[in-house]
Amino acid sequence: MTAHTLGLPVRPVVDLHRLAGERLYRLRRALATEHLDAVLLTSPESVSYATGYVSVGSVVFRGWRAAALITMDDALLVLPSADIAPAVDAGFPVDRVVPFGRFYFESATADPVAEAADVHPDLPAATGTALHRAGLRPGTRVGVEDLAGNSALAAALDGLDAVEAGQVMTAVRAVKLPGEVELLTYGARLVDAGIDAALAAAGAGITELELAGVIGATISAGGGLPRFIVSTTGPRTALADAPATDRAWRAGELARFDVGCTIDGYWADIGRTAVLGEPDAQQAARYAAILAGEDEQFRRARPGITAAEVFDAAVATVEHGGIRPYRRHHCGHGIGQSVYEAPIISPAVDTPLQAGMTFCFETPYYEVGWGGMMVEDLVLVTDDGVRVLTDADRDLRVVAA
Repeated sequence: MTAHTLGLPVRPVVDLHRLAGERLYRLRRALATEHLDAVLLTSPESVSYATGYVSVGSVVFRGWRAAALITMDDALLVLPSADIAPAVDAGFPVDRVVPFGRFYFESATADPVAEAADVHPDLPAATGTALHRAGLRPGTRVGVEDLAGNSALAAALDGLDAVEAGQVMTAVRAVKLPGEVELLTYGARLVDAGIDAALAAAGAGITELELAGVIGATISAGGGLPRFIVSTTGPRTALADAPATDRAWRAGELARFDVGCTIDGYWADIGRTAVLGEPDAQQAARYAAILAGEDEQFRRARPGITAAEVFDAAVATVEHGGIRPYRRHHCGHGIGQSVYEAPIISPAVDTPLQAGMTFCFETPYYEVGWGGMMVEDLVLVTDDGVRVLTDADRDLRVVAA
């Protein structure tokens, strides 16, 4: 079957190697602005941003550790030895990978990949080698992502002028390149296609697990990696991030979907709500209130307005629609190579929005014993407002009972 017959959006043709080069260029410009000679990145997302390498291990293993050392004219990857073969396959030069730990690749001929095991015992030792290989002299000013949290690297950084670089990376990653926007848009529309497919297959008696299965299969068919699928019905819709069960959807009940996937390392996070049969007056009124709140975010958001102001506008609009009090800790978040990126749309965040930032705006409502509903969409901040990058129906979806 083709993507068209499955109802999938058209996947964009993004040159990932070129995009990695564009990200690296932007990062190096930031290093020059901050008067840094190098930066040592330690989060999986920042490592991927700077090098283009997305590790399966970073998804599977909670304790996965790696680093990227970026100078003005060099880039080195410090990786578990199990990652060296896929990193080279992804196009990273083998002589710029510094492995640590024990994992065996065999080869019939001499191959550096087959010699990666036991080169260094751990990340700090391999990082020391990378710093030396990059030719960094004592006193060199090096930015370190999460310097306080990387105390294990202290010995490797000894003699260098190490400074915190987390804010530098936050600022660099916040404003997206065109290729990044294409991948984010495709992921969001792919999630929407999955939810559309699930609702098309739905009817009385379909289970939460069956709905989730259709969503996951659709995302996978479109080349995405399902990361979470919240597919709840009836009173369980109020449980926020609850797993799907074999509970059957019944006439008159809500179904709430909050679904995330990744495309080439970029996240999607979309929320939708449906009802089996015609909604009752309370369901319709409450959904109208939260939808109006998200619409107000679309109307207000633009460069210069703060995240807190967008939050306040959303809350005030939902309350005006009849949900009072409307208590939320946030009404959205930045998104990119992390599902939650700064700035968060919350009352304590006075960060101004900038053109090129991407957000998920959302206005969920959860009432234990009654149910929950949400609408969440991906937007791009433009020079004069926002462009909504999702294209599916945002209304309360009605499924024939």
